[in-house]
Amino acid sequence: MASTIAYLVHDLGDAAAARRVAALRQGGAEVALAGFYRREIPDAVAGIRPHPLGRSRDARLGQRALLVLLTLLMPGRLTSQVRRADVVVARNLEMLVIAAWLARPGQRLVYECLDIHRLMLTRSPVGMVLRWIERRLLARTSKVIVSSPAFARDYFRTVQHWDGAIALVENKVAALPAEPPRAPRGGPWTIGWFGMLRCRRSLDLLTDLAQRSAGRIAVVIAGLPSPDVFPDLAGEVEARKGVTFLGRYAPEDLPELYGRVHFAWCIDYFQEGLNSRWLLPNRLYESLAHGAVPVALEGVETGRWLAEAGVGLRLAEGEAIGEALQKLDHEAYAALRDAVRALPRERIAFVPADHRLLVERLEAA
Repeated sequence: MASTIAYLVHDLGDAAAARRVAALRQGGAEVALAGFYRREIPDAVAGIRPHPLGRSRDARLGQRALLVLLTLLMPGRLTSQVRRADVVVARNLEMLVIAAWLARPGQRLVYECLDIHRLMLTRSPVGMVLRWIERRLLARTSKVIVSSPAFARDYFRTVQHWDGAIALVENKVAALPAEPPRAPRGGPWTIGWFGMLRCRRSLDLLTDLAQRSAGRIAVVIAGLPSPDVFPDLAGEVEARKGVTFLGRYAPEDLPELYGRVHFAWCIDYFQEGLNSRWLLPNRLYESLAHGAVPVALEGVETGRWLAEAGVGLRLAEGEAIGEALQKLDHEAYAALRDAVRALPRERIAFVPADHRLLVERLEAA
């Protein structure tokens, strides 16, 4: 008999959440989905009709805390949805609060933590309270899922002193394209920055690089800008030479996007020294799947991953990208591209056995 998994997410519109729902279903589980949403309520997520809990706001901790409280006070049919499940998976801390409150005694509870918010690492009263809440909830948790070994090593083991079970599930792509796009022929070296756009320093660095290169370097940006960081990203880059902003895109647009670039920008200074140092971002796996050469810093987890795999352009600091590209010829780039194409499929994409293993891990929590 298939297990039923109640999956509570912080944003029903998050593409990564949709991929997880699809993976759970492909692994043989029945999924009941509920969560907040940031923009609009999707009609379906990976074939599942979601139960919306209210609209949350990006970077608005107080508003999201109030929304959590309202959900606890008036859960409606969410209570039965959670308690009927064999396993409850909570994506992010706010959903873990709800899951722990509604779950029946002894019910298996799994905490999926794919980012460590900067407040979780501050010495402020807010940070101390949030860590205390998380520790109390971890005591009720059967297992933690992380997307990077650094989250387990440097946060849950070191900061929270959690000694329970931790499962590593990387942000791999669901499938590889039948044929990776060809690299652009001729023209400037082109760097693509795709996905969630929230790093001001990356934008400044890339636009300055393109403008100073006298046409030798171009930048293509696409994705969803954080409104708190970039209220008008299109307007900001409109007058910048060598920089193109394409706006939002759908997953099926990725082959065309990566076909326009030589390199993928996988450097993130958004929470410099903290979460950005530890994460293994979606764009790492997406760029490799589509044949682009990732650019990362040597001293962070992404750089370590690339070094172990023997691929990518690894820099001591982001500003070194200009010098690296000035020295690069097409023969050297071809070698970088060939190394990407030679990566084993299982390093960057899930296979059916991975989905079944994930469900089995949750069943055994």
